[in-house]
Amino acid sequence: MANRTKYKQSVSERRSRRFSDNFKIEKVRELEKGKVSISELVQQYEVSSTNIYRWLRKFGTNQTKKERVIVEIDSDTKQLLELKKKVAELERIIGQKQVLLDFKDKMIDLAEQTYGVDIKKKYSTEQSNSTGINENP
Repeated sequence: MANRTKYKQSVSERRSRRFSDNFKIEKVRELEKGKVSISELVQQYEVSSTNIYRWLRKFGTNQTKKERVIVEIDSDTKQLLELKKKVAELERIIGQKQVLLDFKDKMIDLAEQTYGVDIKKKYSTEQSNSTGINENP
């Protein structure tokens, strides 16, 4: 390694060089077995540690894809099921109430048509003027 200084490459030479996939795989295996450290590879081959970490991500066997693990306690699951049942029950009740409201409105409309009486009180500006209320003094 003492003679390595006469073979030093410039920055532009180091940037233009390419390592083969086989070379990268070999170095990653050495890293995984503990034969060499990342800092040793950085010094020996004058490559950035960022590149070595990329090699590890791409070719490493110990690098697993990160998965999100959700752990639910049994009581959480039961509570979630109970809440879903309650929501379904409330939706059913709302549906029934809506049917009753629609029925009531239809009955009022039929009664108004049949008896000719305005059951729903509809206030407008015309009615307020006819009652004697003056809006513009």
